[in-house]
Amino acid sequence: MFLLILLWSSFGPAATVSAARQDDPCFVDDLVAALHDATGKDGELLAGSPASFGICSESDSSSRPVLSELSVGIQRNDRRGVEVLDPAAVLVSDEDDQESIMVTFDLPQSQLLKMKPVLILAFKSPPTDGELGVTFSSQSLQPNTQSACISGRTLYILLTGKSSEGNVEQKWNISVQAKSPSTKTGTDTRHANSSGSSAASTQTTSLSFLCELRRFLDAGLPQQSAEPPLLRLDSLQALPPLALDLSTSESLLAEIINSSAPTIFSFSSWSSSFPVRPGQLALSPALLGELGQRLEANEQQIRELIRQGMVPQKASEKLERLRRLSAFQKQDSSAEGESQYCAFLLLKALQTVTRAYNMQRKLRAARADPSTRGPICGLGSLTVSLEKLVLGPQSADLNNCRGSCAIPLINGNNHAVLLTYHTEQGNVNERGPCCVPLAYDPLEVIDWNDEGSFLTSKPDMVAKECGCR
Repeated sequence: MFLLILLWSSFGPAATVSAARQDDPCFVDDLVAALHDATGKDGELLAGSPASFGICSESDSSSRPVLSELSVGIQRNDRRGVEVLDPAAVLVSDEDDQESIMVTFDLPQSQLLKMKPVLILAFKSPPTDGELGVTFSSQSLQPNTQSACISGRTLYILLTGKSSEGNVEQKWNISVQAKSPSTKTGTDTRHANSSGSSAASTQTTSLSFLCELRRFLDAGLPQQSAEPPLLRLDSLQALPPLALDLSTSESLLAEIINSSAPTIFSFSSWSSSFPVRPGQLALSPALLGELGQRLEANEQQIRELIRQGMVPQKASEKLERLRRLSAFQKQDSSAEGESQYCAFLLLKALQTVTRAYNMQRKLRAARADPSTRGPICGLGSLTVSLEKLVLGPQSADLNNCRGSCAIPLINGNNHAVLLTYHTEQGNVNERGPCCVPLAYDPLEVIDWNDEGSFLTSKPDMVAKECGCR
C-alpha cells in the first residue's frame, strides 16, 4: 500500500507551491485516473506516461518502477491500495547560494507515514518552451537525489520518500535545483495550509462520478480549434433554481429527462470544507423505465459515433466507468436514490454530447446541399467559452443565424416579403428583412454548492431555427 502526499506546484519565473484540493475538487480523482491509465494490460508503461509524470528518458529513473507499481496496483484494487495525506503546511524559500530553492513539507502526525510514501507534485502551468531538468535532494527521499524532466506534457512528478520509523510529526526539507536559470526566483517565502487530514474518505461516490463525468465530456465533445470568446453565466437571465434531491417533483424530473437542451455541469463554490454530498433522487418505476430507455438510446448513439471515428475511443472507456459508478439498471425499479441521481446526470451528459454531434452533422449537410449554397439565411455555429466551470463542458455552441434574405425567402413571413419588395424598389430608408432566430432551446445548468445540487434554466439561449423577419 502506498501513501500519496499531495502538492500542487508551478515551476517558472515565479515558482510557487500551494495546497491542491482546495482549488480543484477533482484533483485526487484526476491523479488516480492518470495513474490508472499509465500502464497497459501487460504492466508496461504506455508511450506517453513517462513524459506525463516527469520521468526522464534514462532507463534507470527511480520513478519508473514506482509509477508502474502504482498504476498496476490501482488497476487491480480500484485505488484501495492508495491512501492520501495532505501536508499541514508547505514553506518555500531561496537557498543562500541563490541557485536552488528549499521546500519544507510539514506533515501531520499519522500512521500513514509508515507506508511507502510517494510525494506527488502536480502542475498548474508546466513550461511550454522545451524540456527543463530538475534535481530534488533530501535525506527524506530514498534515494536521496532524484531527477525529473519537465515539459509541456508533464502533469505530475513522483518522488519516493523514506518510510517513517515512528509515529512522529515529519518535516521534509527538499532542495530543488533546476538546470535552467529560468526557474530562479527572488526571495519567495509562502505558506500553504490544508486540512492536514486524510481526505480520501471524503471523496464520495458522487464526487468520483462527477470527476469521471468531466473526463468523459473532455474526451467526448468536439474539440475547438480556437479559443472562443468568454461568456459569464451569471450575466444571463435565468429562471429560479430548482433543487435536485428527494423533494424534486415527478413532473419536473420527467420534463428534464425528456428535454434535449444542452446541459452545463458547474461548481459555483468549492472549499476543502465542502465535500460534494451524495445526491439523491426518488423516481417512480415508470420514470425509472423512461430514464433507462433514454440512457440506452443515447449510449447507442455515442457508440455509433465512436465506431464512425467522430468521437475518440477513449470516450468509450470513460463511459464504461461511468456506467459502473452509477450502478444503474433500468430493469431494477428498486434502484437506490444515489444510483438514480448518477444515472440522471449521465443521461444529461450523453444528451449534451449527442446533440453537439447531431448539430455538427446538420450544419455539414446544409453546407453540402447544392440547393442551399450561397449566402441564404440559415443556422450556423456560434461557440462561447464558459468561465469557472470545474466540470464542463468548457464551451457551448449557442448557434446563430447568418445569410441573406433575398427573394425567394426561406422561412419568411408576409411582412418579410413586403419589406423585401419595398427595399428592392429603392426605398433605402426602410430596413430589409434580417436573418434571425425564430425558435430557441434553453441552456440548462446543474450546479453544486454548499447547500446541494440545483438546476437552473437559462431560457432562449440556443438558436435552433432561423428565418427572415
